Amino acid sequence: MTDFVREGRLFRVTGFFPSHRELFLVSEATLVDRTTTRVEVSFGHVELMFLKPFYRNGLHIRPATAAEFAVLGERHGIPAESAEYTWMLERDGDSFVVSSHPNWREAEYALMGERESLYDGPWPPEFPAESGNVS
Repeated sequence: MTDFVREGRLFRVTGFFPSHRELFLVSEATLVDRTTTRVEVSFGHVELMFLKPFYRNGLHIRPATAAEFAVLGERHGIPAESAEYTWMLERDGDSFVVSSHPNWREAEYALMGERESLYDGPWPPEFPAESGNVS
């Protein structure tokens, strides 16, 4: 099981595209949190989401536990077959997304040049970048 953990960074919701059911969260390189990379997280096939506009202490994306899903399923009417596709966004928070497996990309901000997103253009990019999936 692979969680996505980037604590201590400011993440924000940058877009939801209903026609493609895609959600994007981004953390820019900032002096405040002393980071030099841009991190982007993508959720596809989004069925349901309960989000904050900002995550000031970073993200910890992981599958919902059985106990968490029991509460969410009852509260929001999520069908049992969606349990394995329910992702918590914080270690101890209430934010969640029901979607396919989230994926992420990270690269040094200074190397991106004119590129506005790590999801734009060819992949992998012409500069060093990391990527992965939450499972």
